[in-house]
Amino acid sequence: MSHRRAAALMVLVTLLWSIAGVVSRHLDAADGFEVTFWRSLFNALALSVALTRMRGPGLWHELANAAWPVWFSGLCWSVMFTAFMLAMTLTTVANVLVTMAIGPLITALFTRIFLQHRLPARTWLAIVVAGAGIAWMFGQEAQSGLSLVGTLVAFAVPLAAALNFTTLQHVGRSRAAADGAARQNMLPAVLIGAVLSAALTLPMAYPFQASVHDLSLLALLGVVQLAIPCLLVVRLSRELPAPEIALLGLLEVVFGVTWAWLGAGEQPAASTLTGGSLVLGALLVNEVLALLRPIGNLPARPAA
Repeated sequence: MSHRRAAALMVLVTLLWSIAGVVSRHLDAADGFEVTFWRSLFNALALSVALTRMRGPGLWHELANAAWPVWFSGLCWSVMFTAFMLAMTLTTVANVLVTMAIGPLITALFTRIFLQHRLPARTWLAIVVAGAGIAWMFGQEAQSGLSLVGTLVAFAVPLAAALNFTTLQHVGRSRAAADGAARQNMLPAVLIGAVLSAALTLPMAYPFQASVHDLSLLALLGVVQLAIPCLLVVRLSRELPAPEIALLGLLEVVFGVTWAWLGAGEQPAASTLTGGSLVLGALLVNEVLALLRPIGNLPARPAA
């Protein structure tokens, strides 16, 4: 795959991810945990079909005998799937996406703590600036009397993503001699996460309120917004350096806020725009500087 095609597909991934907010705003009756349950269920069904076609019947034997990193990664995926949609029902799309944007910096911090990766000064500075942006958002929301619950729930997404990335990188590093196999062995973790998310939210989703219209939209989210881009990212992590994936991933914030604004009339608050500018600016500068380094100094790509 050429670099240009890989980069174009990564833009497509962010575009697919970004539709969650605007689609969820057009639901009739489904709300809260029920939204998360149906999205995760449809995601699990789509992943079951796709991974069975890719891996054959051996996929289920592999799941039953998976090592702890696969299950821990699956738990992280389940937190990400659950917290994301729940946060979407509790606060604005812009707040959720801006909060999630801090994920690459939390990941850098976790890899420093758990894997002893050295962080350049620019990354430490980016962490401070992005943290200030999130703190500004929190402060303004508190002063205006808005509930912080949605933003706090959204924080679970980058935290779980950072733990997931660190685990995947640990696996990739420990199996450096079999890099391709290490990547493939972690694929079932996405399916585990979807099943766990659906199972954990089922009791709280009952009694169901979703209409046929809601179910069609949630099926769209589970398959098109989640299953397909997750599988694409696994493939693209073999072609693009991690800093470039992180940089292109920031487009989800831009796309998501724009869709919610144009498609649901959800105009972002001034505090979100100010805090988001700090977060995105810090990430952009950090990732651009990383891309400008010589290729030989780029960090190893994660096993996704």
